[in-house]
Order: sequence, then C-alpha cells, then structure tokens
Amino acid sequence: MSLEIVLSILSLPAAVILMFLVIWNIISFDELKTDYKNPIDLCNSLNPLIVPEYALQLFLSLCYLYYVQYLGIVIMLPLSIYHVYRYLKRPRMSVMGIYDPTAVMNGDEMDRNKKEGFVKLGIYLINFFAGLLWMILAVSS
Repeated sequence: MSLEIVLSILSLPAAVILMFLVIWNIISFDELKTDYKNPIDLCNSLNPLIVPEYALQLFLSLCYLYYVQYLGIVIMLPLSIYHVYRYLKRPRMSVMGIYDPTAVMNGDEMDRNKKEGFVKLGIYLINFFAGLLWMILAVSS
C-alpha cells in the first residue's frame, strides 16, 4: 500500500474528529448563551481541545501539501493561517487555549465564535468529501 493511500485513509477519520470538535464547540457556545453553562466551565472544556484541533488540521494541510492536492490546499491553507493568527493573538492566560472566561461572555465575542464554528464546520465537511474523493482516486489508481 502506498503512502498516498495511507494518508488518504487517515484523512477521513481526522476530518470526522475535526467536525466533532467543531460541533462540540458550537453546542458549548449555545449552552453558554442559554445559561446552561457558565464561562469558566466553557473555557475549561474547550481550551484543552484547541491545540489538538489545530494540530490535526495542520496534519491534514501537510498531507494535502505533500501530495499536491490543490482543492485541499486551497481549502485548508487559509484556515491554517487563520489558526496561527488566532493562536498568536490569544489573550495571555496560564492555560493553553484561546478562550478567556472574562471575555467569552461578551455578546459580540459569543456570536463571532459561533459564526467561526459554523464556517469551520463547512470547511471540514468540504474537506471530508474531498478526502473521500482523494481516497477513491488513490485506491483506484
């Protein structure tokens, strides 16, 4: 089995995990908006998931870059750049992550995070189907 087939097969569960993480993020912000969860619990549950999400997304970007999959590069590279920018501009905290409990309750911040989650979900869905196509093409050749 070639490396392209292995990477294309690994990209599918990675895309599913990324979709799960983004859906978890969206649901958590909805719970915050409806007062089912407080900001500290939200940040304690979401901040540990940020670095694995970014690392997995970077892995997918590198897979697409290594095998010159133009659709994947066009989809994932802007998101990778945005993730680096967002992590570098994060508030200074003692824990890893990008969500600050004092700022996350702001209405504009909450809406921005939910919109970001929906955009990421769309990108990861497109990535999933592009990975499925990539896998089919790799196996059939």
